[in-house]
Amino acid sequence: MKSFAVVFPGQGSQSVGMLSTFMSNEVVAQTFAEANDALGYDLKSIVLNGPEAELNKTEITQPAILTASIAAYRAFKAALGEAAPKAVAGHSLGEYSALVAAGALDFADAVRLVRLRGQAMQDAVPAGVGAMMAVLGLDDDAVIAGCAEASQEGDGVWAANFNTPGQVVISGAKDAVARAGEIFTAKGAKRCVPLAVSVPSHCPMMQSAADKLGEALSALQLKDATIPVYANVTAAAVTSQADIVDCLVKQLIGSVRWVESVQKMKADGIEALIEVGPGRVLTGLNRKIDRSLVTGNIAAPEDLEKVLASLA
Repeated sequence: MKSFAVVFPGQGSQSVGMLSTFMSNEVVAQTFAEANDALGYDLKSIVLNGPEAELNKTEITQPAILTASIAAYRAFKAALGEAAPKAVAGHSLGEYSALVAAGALDFADAVRLVRLRGQAMQDAVPAGVGAMMAVLGLDDDAVIAGCAEASQEGDGVWAANFNTPGQVVISGAKDAVARAGEIFTAKGAKRCVPLAVSVPSHCPMMQSAADKLGEALSALQLKDATIPVYANVTAAAVTSQADIVDCLVKQLIGSVRWVESVQKMKADGIEALIEVGPGRVLTGLNRKIDRSLVTGNIAAPEDLEKVLASLA
């Protein structure tokens, strides 16, 4: 079997009805039952039936994606038998799913933690104050320089997600993001696309949320990871509990270095990246980063056989 890593999606991959065809799987149903118990409300019902506005509330979206991802991962693990991933990673919120998969974070604790994370992010910046924008067609250095040029004191913008070569998401104050968009258009960007988000993630405006998250993490009993977890903020493998906590706190105010993470996994011997959880966002990004890697995703029961065949 090929050496593979499992990668987990972040916010934006949610949709009403996600994993609906998986719900008859006993381990999937049990995972949602555990989440319902941990949260004290019927998350499964919101995931399956909506309404969409409820699922898209950040403090509900984050537990929903994590639960769906771990449910699908548990089903994948059962299908794998003796085989196992050599590493895990997750995009932004997906890093929490990765830590559960790596045994560093208890599932029930993780569900409650990402609910708090979502609430803290929403509280950190009032709606309408911050913004995010995808910049297509410029290299990383041009985006970083354009953000610096557009930033003013108390009104800044930063490179937040390095998703693929030529696709960087910026984050910051609404006016600064707009100024940066004009700068990038003048520099020859193919497109600048405002994102439908309620908070400016992965930038210094999230400092108060990072502080709250740090307090919550200090009260939890995280463990060392049993397999390497490639952290967003360092694009390097971490396993120690202290390093994991440090990376999670810094992740809220730092960039998601996804391109480098994928490149580092390949350099460390990973031959395939399997996205587990709702949607196919990371599968698309991973193919753009390195087409020599085998890619696949698991969001439905029929995906299990396809992915196992691709790894054989």
